[in-house]
Amino acid sequence: MTPIDNIDKTKLPKHVAVIMDGNGRWAKARQLDRSAGHVEGVNTVRKITETASEIGIKYLTLYTFSTENWNRPQEEIDALMHLIVIAIERETPDLIKNNVRLTMIGDFSRMPQEAYDRLCQCMSDTAHCNGLTLCLALSYSARWEITEACRIIADKVASGEIKSDEITPDCISAHLTTSTMPDPDLLIRTGGDMRISNFLLWQIAYAEIFVTNTYWPDFSKEEFCQAIAEYQMRERRFGKTSEQVNNE
Repeated sequence: MTPIDNIDKTKLPKHVAVIMDGNGRWAKARQLDRSAGHVEGVNTVRKITETASEIGIKYLTLYTFSTENWNRPQEEIDALMHLIVIAIERETPDLIKNNVRLTMIGDFSRMPQEAYDRLCQCMSDTAHCNGLTLCLALSYSARWEITEACRIIADKVASGEIKSDEITPDCISAHLTTSTMPDPDLLIRTGGDMRISNFLLWQIAYAEIFVTNTYWPDFSKEEFCQAIAEYQMRERRFGKTSEQVNNE
């Protein structure tokens, strides 16, 4: 594992995105209810957010609840929503103390109104912070996001606000929920599964990927730093050759 002091602060990824997987399997391995895994996972969110802030990461996006998660048993959904709200409200004073701004992306029309309102209050309370931006992907789906962007752009073309030949990759990016953030440089997935799970499909086109078998509740500060260190050792070519990159 990599200690934080070994991180090169001059080569940090601006944006780290995380698929937090393994809460349920962590609980099952300990013969606990799945909710116990989610509770422990919240502790890991606090730990990794503090570490990202300490290192100097500017954006941290956490895949908190997907649109597919609405298909889970209602009891688990209700418990998750309650846990997310309580955890964020509890952590808001520390977010402010550590200069962390909270944001959210997702299809909020499906969220319980009370949960949405309370999370919006937390975002308002941290809006003045200008250190790390912590973005929660809640009720989020990349296919939903891209579909919504296409619908908005199509309406603008129909109204004459933009022309069809003005639809560029930059235009599409500007209509995504992440338009105020740079694309992720590094995607971390815990739990060992080798898939993207409908997360930031457009934005991670050139992200470096780090997958660990560690379940999210056991994901440590040191392993997060290891992911950063591995990112720093990779050559990011963006379609160019190594020679071109080295000559820039």
